[in-house]
Amino acid sequence: MRAVVYTQTGDSSVLEVVEREPADPGRGEVRVRIVRAGVNPTDWKFRAGGMGELAFPEVVPGQDGAGVVDAVGPGVEGLAVGDRVWTMLAQHQRPGGTAQELVVLPVEHLTALPEGASYDVGASLGVPAITAHRALTTSEGGPDRLAPGALAGRTVLVAGGAGAVGNAAIQLARWAGATVIATVSSDDKARLATAAGAHHTVNYREGDTVDAVRGLAPDGVDIVVEVAPAQNLRDDVRLVKPRGTVAIYANNGGDEVTLSIRETFSTNARFQWVLLYTVGQAALRAAADDVAAAVADGAFGVGEDHGLPLHHFPLEQAAEAHAAVEAGAVGKVLLDVSDA
Repeated sequence: MRAVVYTQTGDSSVLEVVEREPADPGRGEVRVRIVRAGVNPTDWKFRAGGMGELAFPEVVPGQDGAGVVDAVGPGVEGLAVGDRVWTMLAQHQRPGGTAQELVVLPVEHLTALPEGASYDVGASLGVPAITAHRALTTSEGGPDRLAPGALAGRTVLVAGGAGAVGNAAIQLARWAGATVIATVSSDDKARLATAAGAHHTVNYREGDTVDAVRGLAPDGVDIVVEVAPAQNLRDDVRLVKPRGTVAIYANNGGDEVTLSIRETFSTNARFQWVLLYTVGQAALRAAADDVAAAVADGAFGVGEDHGLPLHHFPLEQAAEAHAAVEAGAVGKVLLDVSDA
C-alpha cells in the first residue's frame, strides 16, 4: 500500500510517499481503507516539530479521514467489513495516521458515516467538528450535548467564521438553535460564514468590533468560540454575558494575553481551553455521536454552498497539501487517497 511518511521534523519536503505492508487489526481494532484524508493545522505543526520530538521512528500524518472498513479484529462490535466510517485523532499516540491507503485504528476512533454523506464530508469532520462541539458544550447552565434546540435562546460569537473550526461551530450552533454571529476579515469570508449559517457577520477590520457585535446582541453573547485570544480576549470580556464562556481552541497571532483582573472579575465568565488530545474519551464519543447526528440531519456539509471550499490533492502531493494548509488556505484541504 502507499503511505505518506516522515522520519524527521521539518518543512513539507520531509514528506515522502513509500510502499508499506498493511498491518492486521488486533483486538478491538479495525482496518480502514481510506478514501479521503483531511489535512489540519495540527498535522503540519506535528511535522514541523512544534509539538516536540517525534514519538516514533516513522510517522504517517493525518488525524482525519473517511473510508470503508476493510477488516475487523477480535472483540469489535458495531462495525463490519464494508461499513463506511470517519476517523478522529487517528494519529494521536500512534505512528500511523490517515495519509495512507490502509490504516489500523482502535474502534473508538471510528464513527459510522451517515448514509448519503460523502467521503469529503467524513474527512472534514474530526478535528474541526469535534473541537467546535467541545467549545459549544462546556458552559455553565448550557448543554453538554448538541441536538436541535439545545442552544435555543443563546447567542454564539464565532471568531474567524471562515476557518474550518469556525465553519463547524457555525453549522453546529445553528443546528442546535443558537443565534450565530461570526467575525471575518473580508467580504468574501463574510459570504462563506453566511453560507455556513451565520445570522450576522462583522468585519473586524472595519470599525469597532465590540460596538458592532453589541449592536446585534445588546445584552452580550453566551459563548465565544475563540481562535485568536492574543488579539481578541479583551474584546471577548467586554462582549460575554455574565457567567458566559469564552472557549479558546487556538493561538493564532500570538502566544500571550494580558487582561485586566478587575474588568474580568465582573464577568463571572469562564475561559474554557480546548485541546482534543486531553478532553477524554467520553467527551470525544459524545461529540462524534452528535456530529454524526448533525450530518445525518443534513445540517452539516462541506463545499462552497456550506461555506467551506474544498481543495483536493492526490496522495502523491501530500507535501503540497501540507504547504497549502500552512500558508492559510481558506477552506478544507483533502487528500484523495483511494477510489470510493
